[in-house]
Amino acid sequence: MAASANEVSILIIDNDVASQSALQQVFDSEGWRVHVVSIPSDAMKELATGHWTLVLVNVGLANVTGPLYTTLRILAHAASDPSDGSGRLRVLFMVPKMAARWAQPVLERDRLPYVLKPFHLHDFLEKVSDLLMEADAIAHPICSVKAAAPRKERRQKERRNGHGQMFASRDDYVMTEEEIAEFERQEEEERKKRQEEEKKREML
Repeated sequence: MAASANEVSILIIDNDVASQSALQQVFDSEGWRVHVVSIPSDAMKELATGHWTLVLVNVGLANVTGPLYTTLRILAHAASDPSDGSGRLRVLFMVPKMAARWAQPVLERDRLPYVLKPFHLHDFLEKVSDLLMEADAIAHPICSVKAAAPRKERRQKERRNGHGQMFASRDDYVMTEEEIAEFERQEEEERKKRQEEEKKREML
C-alpha cells in the first residue's frame, strides 16, 4: 500500500540555488517534506538518518570518486534489488551539461538513474514519479495528482506571490525563467546546427 503524501520525504543535494528553488517549490506543492543541503558532509549526515524516500543529487557535487557517490550508489543498488526493493530509498542523479561528458559514462556503467540538466520538468517529474511508485511511496504519477488550476490564474497567483517562475508547455509543471531561457537557447542552437549539417549534405 502506497504511503500518504505527507510521508514522502525528499532530500535535495545541490549547490545550484535556482535549481533548489524550483525543485523545492514543485515538491512543496505536493505536500511532501523537502530538505536541501549543499555540502557533501551534511548530505552524509542526512543519509545516515534513513528518513528519506528519494534523494536528488547534483552529480558534480557528489563527485564520482568520493564517499558521497559511493554511498548513494550502494543505496540505489539496494533499492533496485527485486527481493527487497519495496519501500527502500530511491536515488536520482542530476547531471549538469558541463558534467555530462565524464558523468554519463560512469552513471551508465554503474546502472544508476539520472537526468540531464537543464531539464524539462515534465520529463523530470515522470522519472521522479517512476522512482516513487517503485518505492510504493505514491499510488499515481505526479501529473495525475497535481491540482489543475487554470494557467492564467496560476500565473497571476505567482505574480502576487513574487515567484519568478512560469509554467512549461504542459501546464502541470513549473520551470524557472532561467531554465526556460536556457532550454530555448539550446533548442535554437540545435536547430541551427541541424540546418548547417543539412546545407553541407546538399553541397556534397
